[in-house]
Amino acid sequence: MSVLPLVFTSGWASGVNAYAVVLLLGLFGATGLSDEVPESLQRPEVLVVAGLLFVCEAVADKVPYVDSVWDSVHTVIRPVSGAVVAALLAGQSGSLSELAAGAIGGSSALASHVVKAGTRMAVNTSPEPFSNVVLSTAEDLGVAGIITFAMFHPEAAAIIAGVLLLSGLLVLFFLLSRIRRFLRRRARRREERQLARRTVPPG
Repeated sequence: MSVLPLVFTSGWASGVNAYAVVLLLGLFGATGLSDEVPESLQRPEVLVVAGLLFVCEAVADKVPYVDSVWDSVHTVIRPVSGAVVAALLAGQSGSLSELAAGAIGGSSALASHVVKAGTRMAVNTSPEPFSNVVLSTAEDLGVAGIITFAMFHPEAAAIIAGVLLLSGLLVLFFLLSRIRRFLRRRARRREERQLARRTVPPG
């Protein structure tokens, strides 16, 4: 069976929560529920680090504005993680070249990361924190659900991931005005902080 559907799905999920993907895949492999997971993802130290980072993300991702800072930091981390996981999966199965798998996983991770980060910017134009908590929880559950589903039904999971990605890009297009508002507000706050530093007398 081709590993391509799992590569694409894991890439999409990595763009949303890379640490959850590594943790879940590692656990599925370590418990013997899947033979598709390479041993490098099943190592105890990998699972511990992924678990700790997942907890950090779960907290930071639910705090307004902190989530956008976290997303900015992970603009490189999530696509790279998606590419690495995809390459490892391809190397494990031998049904797809690791270079091609890395390109697919990294690209889908980058696309879903853009959707996630852009959506959070739009949500952060609202002062209430509940939207962030609801959206973050839905993302965590969605990643867990689709990775679990992909272990047993990879083709169907890939179709769902593709629909979610296209839907997210479409929603992001309609949220562009709110995203621009968020960026203007953040730039204004940065200018205000710089001005405050200049006006504070030394000593």
